[in-house]
Amino acid sequence: MKRYLCALTLCALISLFLPASIRAESAEDVKIREATDVLAQITSIPDQEIPEWLLKDAHGIAVIPGVIKAGFFVGGRYGKGVMSVRTEAGNWSMPVFITLAGGSFGWQIGAQSADIILVFKTNRSIDAIRQGKFTLGADASIAAGPVGRQAEASTDVNFKAEIYSYSRARGLFAGLAVQGAVIQLDYDANNAYYGAAVNTDELFKGRAPKEPADARRFIEEIKKTVPRTAL
Repeated sequence: MKRYLCALTLCALISLFLPASIRAESAEDVKIREATDVLAQITSIPDQEIPEWLLKDAHGIAVIPGVIKAGFFVGGRYGKGVMSVRTEAGNWSMPVFITLAGGSFGWQIGAQSADIILVFKTNRSIDAIRQGKFTLGADASIAAGPVGRQAEASTDVNFKAEIYSYSRARGLFAGLAVQGAVIQLDYDANNAYYGAAVNTDELFKGRAPKEPADARRFIEEIKKTVPRTAL
C-alpha cells in the first residue's frame, strides 16, 4: 500500500513540473492544429487551390474545421475556428478564436461536416467582427469563392464581394454559398489560450501576450498560402 501511495505521489509531482503541452492538450491547441492541417491540405490539391490573385490582397483569413451539418441546412451553433488578419505592417496576427453559427450552407448532399475557409477582402468586415458579432451576407457581401488558376472568368469577382467562402466536404473542395451565418469572437477560448481577459482588439493589431508554438505554425502556413504584398 505504501508503495502504491508513493507511486501516486511521485506521478503527481512529476505532472506539476511537466510543460503544459505534455501535461494536457487543450481544445484550443487541437483546434489550431486542425485549422493548420486544413490550410496545408487544401493548398496541396492540384488545380483546386484558392487562386493566388484572390489571396494576394486578402485582409484576413478564417478557418473553421469540422462545421457540423443538420439535415439539408445548417442552423444553430455548429463550428469553432480561428482567424488571422493582416496588420498595418503587412504581417499576420496571432490566431483569434471565433465561432460560426446559423445560416444555410450549400454543402454537397450527404456531407455531415465540412471545413470552412473565409477570405476577407476588406477591413470593414474585419472591423465589424472586432465589435463581437457579424452576420455574413447582411453586414457584408459574401460569395462562393472561385477555385483554381483559371476560375476568374467564371465568378462574380467583378461584383467586388467583401468575403469569399470555401468548403471541403467528402473529399471535395469548392466555393460555398453561405448566407446568414453569424461569426462571433470566442472570448472564452481566447482567454483560455492567451491568458485571462486577453484584449482581442490587441490580438487583431498583431500584439499578443504570447505566441504559442501551434499558433506560430498556423501563421507560417498562412504565409505559405498567401503571397506577400503591401496593402
